[in-house]
Amino acid sequence: MTDCIFCKIVQGDIPSQIVYNGANVTAFRDINPAAPVHILIVPNRHIDHIRDPRAFEDDVLKEMFQVANQVAEMEGIAESGYRLLFNYGPDANLVVPHLHLHLLGGRPLGPMIARS
Repeated sequence: MTDCIFCKIVQGDIPSQIVYNGANVTAFRDINPAAPVHILIVPNRHIDHIRDPRAFEDDVLKEMFQVANQVAEMEGIAESGYRLLFNYGPDANLVVPHLHLHLLGGRPLGPMIARS
C-alpha cells in the first residue's frame, strides 16, 4: 500500500523513533502517546487489521507479541506491568488501517474503559 503511514515508517520514508526493527516486525514510539511508554508494533508487510486473514499467516501475531515482550523489557516496564491493545473499526477508534499492537506502560493505567 503506497499511502499507508505505517508502511512509510517501516520503509524509512517517514522519520520515527524506531525501538525495534526486525525482518518481519517493527516497533516505534507513538507520536501522540497515551502513556509514558506508548509503542506501536507493526508487521513490516501491510496487513489491514486484526480481522484480515493475513494476520494469521506466518506467525505474524506471535512475533508481534514476542517483540512487545522484548520491548517492554528494553523500556523497563516488564516487571511493573503494561497493556497490549489492538483496535478494530470505528467504535474502537482505529485510525491507521495497518495492523498494529499498542504497548502502553510506565505508570498505573487505570481501568480498561470508562464504565457508563
